[in-house]
Amino acid sequence: MDARDEKSLKLDAILKELNSFVIAFSGGVDSTFLLYRANIVRGSAITAITVRTPYIPSREIDEAVDFTRSFGINHKILDIGLPDMIKNNPIERCYLCKKTLFKDISGYAKENNYQYVVDGTNADDIKDFRPGIAALKELGIRSPLLESGLTKKDIRELSREANLQIWDKPAMACLLTRIPYDTDINEGTLRQIEEAENILSDMGYPGTRVRVHGVLARIECIPEFFEEIIHNPEREHIISKLKKIGFRYVSLDLEGYRTGSSNPEKKDI
Repeated sequence: MDARDEKSLKLDAILKELNSFVIAFSGGVDSTFLLYRANIVRGSAITAITVRTPYIPSREIDEAVDFTRSFGINHKILDIGLPDMIKNNPIERCYLCKKTLFKDISGYAKENNYQYVVDGTNADDIKDFRPGIAALKELGIRSPLLESGLTKKDIRELSREANLQIWDKPAMACLLTRIPYDTDINEGTLRQIEEAENILSDMGYPGTRVRVHGVLARIECIPEFFEEIIHNPEREHIISKLKKIGFRYVSLDLEGYRTGSSNPEKKDI
């Protein structure tokens, strides 16, 4: 038995120990794998909770719904507006957001007699700049993937072995990460970002970020996409489509995609 299998067994043991719980389910790789394993271990004793906010792409919500439906998993969507304390995108946004959203999830769990709330934080996340993890600790949220030592690589490999289609899904973060800190947020800008990233994904560039600086769209993609994007007619198509949705300037960031490129001291988020 290799180390990954040992971690997997530890995960199952933790899920059995927790008895009844709800899972904060975003539809990303980590929470999907966690939900998949929890459904095997606990079955109807769990419910997946997906939060729908203005800064979560609707595509993510749709994929979460499709997954739970395909496995017959109990699923609840909580609709939450843009919290006032993050409307100007403060640097502590992630902490404030997690505190707000998980209070609502915890409230649902308590009202419906679930003992715990769990989330998909993994063992790699604690190495990054992730202030939201402090909020999870304060609220007593359990993170079984982290507790069992599973890394992102482990989770992708185990998901692939389980034939989960999300095993190679690009990482996704909320749309607020595309906007500089200390900038007023409006839903029009969020929908513009979402549409721009959907355009690029549909053109064959999944996982690409569109960072917004006023009327300028800064495209961050993996370097493997550079060659195709900068040549006509692809370049002209991208420029045309992004200008149609309101951008005046369209740029390609030559450093390529990296998490948390807007963060202080270049730390990840």
